[in-house]
Amino acid sequence: MVDNQIIARGVANSATIRAMRKVPRHLFVPQSLSELAYEDRPLSIGYGQTISQPFIVAYMTAEAYPSEGMKALEIGTGSGYQAAVLAEIVDTVYTIEIVHDLAVESGARLKKLGYDNVVTKDGDGYNGWKEHAPFDIIIVTAAADHIPQPLIDQLAEGGRLLMPVGNRNEVQYLILLEKRRGMVKQTQLYPVRFVPLTRDKN
Repeated sequence: MVDNQIIARGVANSATIRAMRKVPRHLFVPQSLSELAYEDRPLSIGYGQTISQPFIVAYMTAEAYPSEGMKALEIGTGSGYQAAVLAEIVDTVYTIEIVHDLAVESGARLKKLGYDNVVTKDGDGYNGWKEHAPFDIIIVTAAADHIPQPLIDQLAEGGRLLMPVGNRNEVQYLILLEKRRGMVKQTQLYPVRFVPLTRDKN
């Protein structure tokens, strides 16, 4: 998977490559789909949600420039795969999942696999996790028509935020935000297709 789907497509960040080789993707998909776990495709994890294709996980991770000593925030835990990949590199990952059952399942899975540096939360990620801000890395694994201002506010100086932007029925693009001297630079990176960012209706 790593050689043919990730390195061959240009992902070269060494920390990301090591993490992708180490995290067992088949443990983050339903058992009925485990034979498909290492194919380069998204897979259903129930509740209308998906686990992203390996290349996209690797690409987003690499573009975040992760390293030791960093603190990351993920919006949209899903099955916990992206959080696990980040946790292999950075010091701490804070991750929020709005689908209650998924939050419970992924939290238990990450704990069972020994990812003690991942802190999970059941809730709406739109407003981030202010108590633990600022974050060196913010990765959003669901699409919206804009990047939430609270997430921009919680990005550390020198930090990098990645999020797919666009509606479900149109082309979405992965957007990179970089914060330098209080200013935010935005770069359009790659066409993608993600499930929509869900908000708490209460």
